[in-house]
Amino acid sequence: MPWQPRDLMDTKREFLELALQEGANRRELCRRFGISPKTGYALLRRHALQGMSDACKPRSTRPHYSPARSSAAIEQAVIELRRQHPRWGGRKIAQRLSDLGFSGVPAPSTITGILHRHGLVTSEASQAAEHWQRFEHELPNALWQIDFKGYFETGAGRCHPLTVIDDHSRFNLTIAACSQTDTVRVQDHLQRAFLRYGLPVRINADNGAPWGSPAKAEHGLSALSVWLIRLGIRISHSAPYHPQTNGKLERFHRSLKAEVLNGRSFMDLAQAQDAFEHWRGVYNHERPHEALGMQTPAARYQVSPRTLPAVLAPIEYGPDDRVLTVGWNGWVHFEGRKLRLSNALHRLPVAMRPDPKADGCFDAFFCHHRFMRLDLRSAATPI
Repeated sequence: MPWQPRDLMDTKREFLELALQEGANRRELCRRFGISPKTGYALLRRHALQGMSDACKPRSTRPHYSPARSSAAIEQAVIELRRQHPRWGGRKIAQRLSDLGFSGVPAPSTITGILHRHGLVTSEASQAAEHWQRFEHELPNALWQIDFKGYFETGAGRCHPLTVIDDHSRFNLTIAACSQTDTVRVQDHLQRAFLRYGLPVRINADNGAPWGSPAKAEHGLSALSVWLIRLGIRISHSAPYHPQTNGKLERFHRSLKAEVLNGRSFMDLAQAQDAFEHWRGVYNHERPHEALGMQTPAARYQVSPRTLPAVLAPIEYGPDDRVLTVGWNGWVHFEGRKLRLSNALHRLPVAMRPDPKADGCFDAFFCHHRFMRLDLRSAATPI
């Protein structure tokens, strides 16, 4: 099967970076990218002979650079990179020049001086520069962060950018221009990501639709979260009014706004999507990330070995669980009490699991997910 023409170079580059990871299952990657093993291995051979950039281009052997460039050429390259990426500073430009194979790359401080000399750094930009240090998970796919980045107007209506990143590598798995923020659209884009990259261990989302909210009556069990739980994915939610829980995604949104959205307008969703996909290639494969030791996200990411199943597995519980089938509007009856769970659980089984250390206390589970605690010794509502 041939490569698809849309964003061909970025797609080839992404395939190569993932296929070159230690232990990568290359035939499985070919299947996920929709190409034949013959096509995939041909690209790998070309990469071994020509390198990443030439392997992704249509057979052109024109070099990106010359080893004999003078200092004037280096300075021009610095200016050119800055014009292409106005938010990049000295460290990112130095790393990118090194990645591109330039010899005699100046120190980041020297590059910053070049930018100042050519009027490419404002005092406001210098004051706004920040160092970010955050906890990160040890392995790719241990946690994905997902959210919508607000919305902006296009000539044909609103665009709600849906974004998903991997916590460990900051690799952007999805950036989609959506007209709505409903469950159907989110599930469709997540399914595409699962088919290509596999399943994560956990996904963290904000509170509210379509993600759900544990503080509300439905205990965070929206239709979307029910689907994710049935896939074996753990779900969690940011603390209310604390978006920093998804801090890496918030930082990603700042970069998206600064490097793609500010000062631009789009005719429609398709034009916005084209801009997103071009920037995604730069962000994942070219843009050095200071929090990653100046590596790119793609250099730290590996696909998950857990694949998306063709059919959801049956729901099973333990022998000591009290299994209930959820009725209309999310209601169940248990031990003489009428409990409101979630509309999304209609006709699905849940388990009331007794607490061996507290007589009369039960934990409510849907598959592996504990969503409620019930104390029969109290007249209070479930917690």
